[in-house]
Amino acid sequence: MAVGIFDSGLGGLTVYERVAARLPDLPLCYFGDNAHTPYGVRDPEDIYSLTCQGVERLWEEGCSLVILACNTASAAALRRMQESWVPTDKRVLGVFVPLIEALTERHWGDNSPPREVAVKHVALFATPATVSSRAFQRELAFRAIGVDVEAQPCGGVVDAIEDGDEMLAEALVRSHVEALTRRMPNPEAAILGCTHYPLMEKTFQDALGPDVQVYCQASLVADSLADYLQRHPDMRGTGTKSVFLTTGNPAQVSDKATQFLRRKIEFQAA
Repeated sequence: MAVGIFDSGLGGLTVYERVAARLPDLPLCYFGDNAHTPYGVRDPEDIYSLTCQGVERLWEEGCSLVILACNTASAAALRRMQESWVPTDKRVLGVFVPLIEALTERHWGDNSPPREVAVKHVALFATPATVSSRAFQRELAFRAIGVDVEAQPCGGVVDAIEDGDEMLAEALVRSHVEALTRRMPNPEAAILGCTHYPLMEKTFQDALGPDVQVYCQASLVADSLADYLQRHPDMRGTGTKSVFLTTGNPAQVSDKATQFLRRKIEFQAA
């Protein structure tokens, strides 16, 4: 009955935490491709190959449903995976879906024509690969019209977070927010388009100001998953235990993850 959570490193642990809190009886298998992080500076073909390898490993753990808790993988690989690679008895879902549902106030299954929504000016903060893919803008355009999206590639933030350098991460966030607001002075909403960024949510909010609504993915993904599993209980898979897997050094990754979540986390070699 396990569900898989895939990420290029540690950022997906923010999703893991919210899902575990929302669905405490659901076994979760987490896969971190720490040997190849960050994905945000890799080319699309490389991201696709690495993502497929990680998802296959989670299938081996009995996960019929895998969440790509990595915006870069969701942007660069997900559509191609779903169209030509994922078997009919498996599902791979991304983290853009709940964000766009929240922003457009319409369910993902709503296939009616695009319509105007309340929010007109949206700031997107994401990795360089996610920004260059324009995946968020493409998915948003299927559901909403008249929304201006200004995207800011946030180079260096993921590395600083994973290195535990909070001061550098905060300085980088403020620099990226300043760069975006020079182009879009008055955004109404901000999308934190990387699962590492919830750890810097307060810094983003402070830099953007109180009038900007900041959308954080982790809680939205947890609620969306609970709804999906209620509608598709057959996607719970055959796995029965929770496990943390990594392509990196398990001891080093465990230490970083423990600092990341401020509780003991033990990874195993994938």
